[in-house]
Amino acid sequence: MPMKITKKLRRLAAPGLLCLPLACAANPNALWEIVHDYCEPAAEGAQVRQKCADVNLAGGYAVLKDIVGAAQYLLIPTARVSGIESPELLEPHAPNYFRDAWNARGYVFRALRRTLPRDEISLAINSASGRTQNQLHIHIDCLASDVAQTLRELGPGIGTAWKPLPVRLRGHVYSAMRIDDADLAHTDPFKLVAPYAASRGQTMGEQTLLLVGAVRGDGVHAFFLLNDHVQPGNWASSEELQDHTCSLANRSIEKP
Repeated sequence: MPMKITKKLRRLAAPGLLCLPLACAANPNALWEIVHDYCEPAAEGAQVRQKCADVNLAGGYAVLKDIVGAAQYLLIPTARVSGIESPELLEPHAPNYFRDAWNARGYVFRALRRTLPRDEISLAINSASGRTQNQLHIHIDCLASDVAQTLRELGPGIGTAWKPLPVRLRGHVYSAMRIDDADLAHTDPFKLVAPYAASRGQTMGEQTLLLVGAVRGDGVHAFFLLNDHVQPGNWASSEELQDHTCSLANRSIEKP
């Protein structure tokens, strides 16, 4: 594995942090370079600085602190996977990156120095048009407080089949479904949205997903999976529903 580290990459990647937003936009391979040139080699024993919070070589992923936000982390494959459009995500034995990202939410809690309720933490992946990086990455961060409140109010009406939400979120119409699998042991969100997108004549690259923890009325743990797609004037970035300042960590939202 090449160990060459360029001056450009040194500027992009501060210790333990993702590159600055403008630098990332200028270099769409910055995330891949950080994981490939630093995180994975360091985990294998190479004498390079470890920039990731965690590298799971067996699981094939790394967890990286994003410089944007108080507690935002990214789950990034160690294999070259471009994004939500990558066909390998739909293979029968593909890694369940959403499950791995959910299991990594403890990094957010540690950064905040408190644990958030299940329905205040979220995972987002943007569409191919709505991202700046060409390496798959799942944003792990707090849900925006108004979105959390809205989902609590709408929760009883969200079933296990895709259905448009009756209200817009950030001006966009999201569809939602409930996942009755408390830890995603048997469910991969990528494989849930693929047939839904195909039924509407859309590609996977046009999709964005937001996964939010949920608690059913009977107290059983579940998830809400939200989906939007690229349209004129809409780049389909469900990251818009997250709050990288994590205001929820400093106050509780009113439960209905």
